[in-house]
Amino acid sequence: MAAQTWTRGQRWVSDSEPELGLGIILSGGHGKVEIVFPAAGENRCYALESAPLRRVKFLPGDKITTHEGTEMTVDKVREEGGLRIYETDAGDVAEAELSDSMAFNKPEERLFGGKLDDPSEFDLRGEALHRRAEMRRSPARGLAGARVDLIPHQLFIANEVANRPCPRVLLADEVGLGKTIEACLIVHRLLLTGRASRVMILVPGALIHQWFVELLRRFQLSFDIFDEERCEAIEEGDPEGNPFLDSQWVLASTDLLAGNEVRTQQAIAAGWDVLVVDEAHHLEWSPEQPGPAYEVVRALAAQTESLLLLTATPQQLGPEGHFARLQLLDPGRYADLEKYREETRHYEEVADIVEDLSNGGKVSERLVKLVKGRPRFEKGLLETAGEKPHARETLIRDLLDSVGVGRVMFRNTRARLGGFPQREPHLIPLKGSDGMAAKTKWLGKLLASLAPEDKVLVIAKTRELAEEIMESLRDSDGTVAALFHEDLTLIQRDRNAAFFAEEEGARVLICSEIGSEGRNFQFARHLVLFDLPDHVDLLEQRIGRLDRIGQRGTIQIHVPYIAGGPEEVHVKWLDEGLNAFRSSPHGAAEIQQELQDQLDAALSKKGKAALQKLIASTQEKREEISSRLARGQDRLLERSSHRPERSAKVINHITDWDEDAEFEEFIMRLFEHSGLHIEELGKRRYFLLPGNLKSDAFPSLPNEGLSVTFDRQRALEREQEAFLTWDHPMVRAALDLMLGSEAGNAAFGVWESTGEKRMLLEAWVVVESIAPAHLHVERFLPQTPLRIAVDHTGGDQTNDKGLQQAKLRRGDPASLLKNEAVKRKVLPVMLDKARDFGVAHSRAVIDEAMIVMRSEMAAELSRLRDLAEVNDHVKPEEIAALQKREKELAEAISSARVRLDAVRLVWKAPVRGAAAE
Repeated sequence: MAAQTWTRGQRWVSDSEPELGLGIILSGGHGKVEIVFPAAGENRCYALESAPLRRVKFLPGDKITTHEGTEMTVDKVREEGGLRIYETDAGDVAEAELSDSMAFNKPEERLFGGKLDDPSEFDLRGEALHRRAEMRRSPARGLAGARVDLIPHQLFIANEVANRPCPRVLLADEVGLGKTIEACLIVHRLLLTGRASRVMILVPGALIHQWFVELLRRFQLSFDIFDEERCEAIEEGDPEGNPFLDSQWVLASTDLLAGNEVRTQQAIAAGWDVLVVDEAHHLEWSPEQPGPAYEVVRALAAQTESLLLLTATPQQLGPEGHFARLQLLDPGRYADLEKYREETRHYEEVADIVEDLSNGGKVSERLVKLVKGRPRFEKGLLETAGEKPHARETLIRDLLDSVGVGRVMFRNTRARLGGFPQREPHLIPLKGSDGMAAKTKWLGKLLASLAPEDKVLVIAKTRELAEEIMESLRDSDGTVAALFHEDLTLIQRDRNAAFFAEEEGARVLICSEIGSEGRNFQFARHLVLFDLPDHVDLLEQRIGRLDRIGQRGTIQIHVPYIAGGPEEVHVKWLDEGLNAFRSSPHGAAEIQQELQDQLDAALSKKGKAALQKLIASTQEKREEISSRLARGQDRLLERSSHRPERSAKVINHITDWDEDAEFEEFIMRLFEHSGLHIEELGKRRYFLLPGNLKSDAFPSLPNEGLSVTFDRQRALEREQEAFLTWDHPMVRAALDLMLGSEAGNAAFGVWESTGEKRMLLEAWVVVESIAPAHLHVERFLPQTPLRIAVDHTGGDQTNDKGLQQAKLRRGDPASLLKNEAVKRKVLPVMLDKARDFGVAHSRAVIDEAMIVMRSEMAAELSRLRDLAEVNDHVKPEEIAALQKREKELAEAISSARVRLDAVRLVWKAPVRGAAAE
């Protein structure tokens, strides 16, 4: 596409995305062209040299449709000022008046021009059309392609949240249960289904590169890291521009925006579809004085449809801080702190009812009273009493949705999920007035007593203390150690963490407090708490660096302390009062908040009386609070945060994808067709080289080649091998590249068979809906290919088994196409009939899609209306949005079009060589 060929207002079509409909050129310059596709509500900006665009030009005899739906036949075409005018019997039609959803794919032009492919390419194109439709319809899309283990609770949350129209949730699984994976799965699915395109992720500065690597390594998502230096560089090139508009996917430190009004306003103005905030417990808030980070997130959240907050310790800032984070998710629902406190006191009754139902209990009077006056629940009650299949599970699900924070908060615990390693604390009393000297001497002895291959993580509060420990180890025995603290650059931290992870690398990693958040050191089993954090939730964060999914050994927690002083009080309070070293104490933050004065007093006094009183008070308070939470909110959260029967369905879908041998065979044929050189390395393993690529746009393939595997377990064990699934960018792009090209869209084949000579035409017609991406209409009606076949009389031969199974060989159609009667009369009739039959066959596809959509939306609307009666988590706006979405989906599905994608002319000849005689 040369720069001089475009004019504002011209109509163009995207070869790579024909489902967008007809586009309109908006502007161009500086080597780029901007085009809008009104029917799909999409804007695209292309480099002129590589734009996959084709000028729309209908010819005399073609049928066109206007915006009003009027169909007419083109008599003549003229140009005025670079724009086309179509002359028809009904008057002139400017190209701007053409219907935005018209199809402009002209495989028949190649047919008439004799530019025909091998018959096998037509079959490959048809298979690609079918495969892409299956991929886009699948509930596994966006979840299957991640390089992750199929862990049920993570996949349940990702599937549940990503399927909501505008997900706004708090992901609060305990440390080590995979909140980052859950968030990335959600973002991945939203991006792949087209429901999101602009994503901002805000994390503590220490976790920037960890997030970047995780997104790229596991999800093939390449986010741009933004810091002040990058923003300033962008502004140098465009002083009036907004740096955050320079990228669609932004990863930044929360500190970049907190307290910086200019950057905050720029980020807000840039607009985002999804905002993700990690370690959300750092968002400090009080009714009198919200913190700067909280204010930044609040301003962004108010302008962003989807919001994901992540924290393993939602109560770290107390109930008030927890309430403040819920307020970010839904400020209308969580407007009153006292009302929220009162509400949490009533969770126990419903939890008891749900527990009883789950254990097969009969319908109780409490349950009857609870559902009285609510038709959906009363119906569920009767069906449960009548033992209708699945009625009990449905009623339990609806009850879980109807109360509590289950719709906006997900929290799984180790105790609930099970299968986690034991923690074994080693409390080491030390003597001496110089605590530093005593502890470093003890640390040296510990390292000498452990096996040389044992990795040891040491955490202290401050950078200064971490550096002192490092110097002490160097001076004493020359232990290979690495540092990790806030004054190191992000790259230095990552290098030191990687050096610690290497088998022959550092034996010890010494961290300041920032090492206790976000990082994964599960390959180590020894944790040294050189000192203790002031807050009990920070202790759990520290232990959580090792106590994670995948940890196979018992975690050894070493706690040296100076006997007879405040450290001993602190250690014994955590151990005997909270049992915090052996397990994650529920309600720990609330316990500490209520007993902080007593704890401070015990720390400042000598003697055992104050300590024993503190321990007794703590045990009593722990029993009271953990029992209350276990009876009420925790039980409800655990049940709504993982429903095994639903996660099992998701895993089955993904496993079916993983084990599909036909997919593997098809992708290799597709890659080979694209010009890749392929070497088989072993079972489900290949080495790919660029070879003779047919397109420079083939993605994700380095010049030196790439090892790939279709086996999930191998991909997890060997990160250097790409994991190929339907979600992988290379697979998706290979499909799009073929289907966006002319490959296989016009072909000729000879069918040697008994019987008389015949001419037949096979066609792939595609039923597709042109709609904005946020509707995700493809889950009901993806681009669905239909094979249509007609003979020279226009008769429908689609069900001819012989033609379906025919082995076609290459032939020369020249003599056929030189026949004027064939070219001007017979073929046009066959093409028109193929389109007509395609339209007729499409009605069943469209009707089925409409039925499935109506059924799903009706069930969800009914559920939300019932829930809204007792749970104001469900806002009227949410119901109205769902109703609007149903109406828009119905319009999009009912107006689906049929597009002729590919044709194959078949000459049936009784003997070889009779192709065109």
